[in-house]
Amino acid sequence: MNQDDVEILERQPAYRGYGRIDRYRLRHRLHNGGMSGPIDREVYDRGHVTGVLPYDPVRDCVVMIEQFRVGACLAGMRSWQVEAVAGIIDEGETPEQVARREAREEADLDIHDLVPICRYVVSPGAITESVALFAGRVDSSDAGGVHGLPEEGEDIKVLVVPVSELAGMIDDGRIGNSLSIIAVQWLLLYRDKLRASWKATA
Repeated sequence: MNQDDVEILERQPAYRGYGRIDRYRLRHRLHNGGMSGPIDREVYDRGHVTGVLPYDPVRDCVVMIEQFRVGACLAGMRSWQVEAVAGIIDEGETPEQVARREAREEADLDIHDLVPICRYVVSPGAITESVALFAGRVDSSDAGGVHGLPEEGEDIKVLVVPVSELAGMIDDGRIGNSLSIIAVQWLLLYRDKLRASWKATA
């Protein structure tokens, strides 16, 4: 953050729990010059995330997971979301390490290769969370079952989905979260290039 562009006038803790909420008073640079007046904003901070879309280039399918999401439920969306694999980056971890760890915990999969897709902010107006997103090469031949860590309240069903079905799943709302939509749309754009690259390294 460039302190010439943004001035934090005050920061107060508002909530501490699963995540944290801080109340900020700040000013920022204006497009036409000068600085804004003081602005009050509550900002939710729950850490940063890695997401990975496991893709099997031999069978031309992806491995996705389905789990209950309270935010989706309260928003009137599907309570059980079909998603790419994802998890919070703990202190000292790299995004690549998290991708491999979460693939093992959530889907019982080993990631053989990782290709970066992008890094983006989830909701820049009120949330600090960013996502480092990858595609991961996997063997989906034994994928399935229910996984996750019971101590974290996880009840995660593994789905093997042909690439040919992915666009329809976005169209009908079965895939309705930003991380998964971005990953799937990237795969649909770059699938041929990705398969050629992974065939060369296999």
